[in-house]
Amino acid sequence: MGRRILFVTTDQQRYDALGCNGGKVARTPVVDSLAASGIRYERAHPQNVVCMPSRATMLTGQHIRNHGVWMNGVPLPADAPTVAGVLHEAGYRTGLFGKAHFEPFLDPFLRFPENRMGVSGATHDEGRPHRGFEQMEFAGHGAAGLVHYGGWLRDNHPEHMAGYFPVLDMTLEVNPEGGGDTGAPQVKHNPIPRGMYHTDWVADRAISWLDGLDGDDDWFCWLSFPDPHHPWNPPSSELHRVPWRDIDLPAGYQEDPEERERILDSKAPHWRRWYDGNLVSNYEAPSKWVPATLTADQVREVNAMAHIQNELIDEALGKVLSAIDGRGWEDDLDIIYTTDHGEFQGDYGLLFKGPYHVDSLMRLPLIWRPAPSATLIPRVVTEPVGLLDLAPTFCRIAGIEVPDWMDGVPLPGSGADDSGHERAGVITEWDSLHPNGTEVHMQSIFANQMLCTRYEAGTCHSGNEGELYDIVEDPHQQVNLWDDPARAATRTDLLEALDETLPARAEPQLAVEAAV
Repeated sequence: MGRRILFVTTDQQRYDALGCNGGKVARTPVVDSLAASGIRYERAHPQNVVCMPSRATMLTGQHIRNHGVWMNGVPLPADAPTVAGVLHEAGYRTGLFGKAHFEPFLDPFLRFPENRMGVSGATHDEGRPHRGFEQMEFAGHGAAGLVHYGGWLRDNHPEHMAGYFPVLDMTLEVNPEGGGDTGAPQVKHNPIPRGMYHTDWVADRAISWLDGLDGDDDWFCWLSFPDPHHPWNPPSSELHRVPWRDIDLPAGYQEDPEERERILDSKAPHWRRWYDGNLVSNYEAPSKWVPATLTADQVREVNAMAHIQNELIDEALGKVLSAIDGRGWEDDLDIIYTTDHGEFQGDYGLLFKGPYHVDSLMRLPLIWRPAPSATLIPRVVTEPVGLLDLAPTFCRIAGIEVPDWMDGVPLPGSGADDSGHERAGVITEWDSLHPNGTEVHMQSIFANQMLCTRYEAGTCHSGNEGELYDIVEDPHQQVNLWDDPARAATRTDLLEALDETLPARAEPQLAVEAAV
């Protein structure tokens, strides 16, 4: 059979979070070493910039419009084909540890198997593999939620449950004033001991499963860390790692409010409306928080907290890799590391994410360290790739034919024949209907170092707006070239390529079942 696969994901992690991608704050030696001995992708993009659609794409290898999860709160159909199912049928042992989020989190009546499993402590659905995984143990963003980690903490260390930021603040505004030293939104100093934090718990559960496998088993393990997604509440014992007062403001943050607002005004109108507090377009951003109130010190503190979480993830991954090496699997192991989407972290004076297609949210870390037995030459790949290419890559590693229902193609650079994998560009799209009536529809294509986004008519847009950026000349996407006559031909070519690549919308669309 093929080689063993460790698939490592974080949640809401920026491209520049890692040292190998130019990051200068968090120390990430474990991931950096994987990049140095493997393939680092300069331009990996998600097919959607929020959790559920992006995770469904990673699991299925399909465009948003084909798997149907078009926004958070839309569950992936129970009968959706998955790469885990393909691998399991081929004889692989399969496990997922950490954040899954293929089904809505807000599920008080336990309609969905993932949440029933989390509450009961079951690690599979009624004795059957769930979505192709024979073992699943879930963690979310803290102690709350219908996940195994919350039950473990409640049963073993209930005194630490209140240390986390109350996760329902994302929607219920229990504590809208923020926390930490600066009053930054969704920041909290968490007294939980390091070893009980969810990052270490996820690593420990994966190691426990791996320890139970036979030495000659082929396996696919999805190690899915919930951080550095907000709320930002790493253990207080780790705050010394990145003192927020000592770090520089990110390059994408404009300290001058007038310059910041000028840049926002050059973009589509929903950017400025959210900044001014006149629009809520994402469930997870606090509805009463006004981005224009964000201070420079709050940006520093949020960045510091996120980078502390990044360091803890790197160390937890190192612990898992040590356990794998102890089993003698290292020479026959492929490791792929990425995230589901990015985070503003102060860029443009904003936090969180939403219908904003710029590098803050769209440019992702992606590293593939093929097994040493594959004898490849380390390299950097500059051509754009998508998260829909992961599932076909897992099939290639396993020596399995890529199913016809996958839209992606194996990632380039493995040393195998990559011919026939040319495409017009990488697509990212967004459709959303917020309970307040906000409706946004947009599609982007990245090709030839240009990023082009068009907006369909909705509650924020007439259908004539768009954004066009030259990534080489304008790496922070601050100069919108959509209406520049000198770029009209480029815009036309990119829009034609977008239409050639994007599948038709499914009719009817799947229903939104919950907020997140």
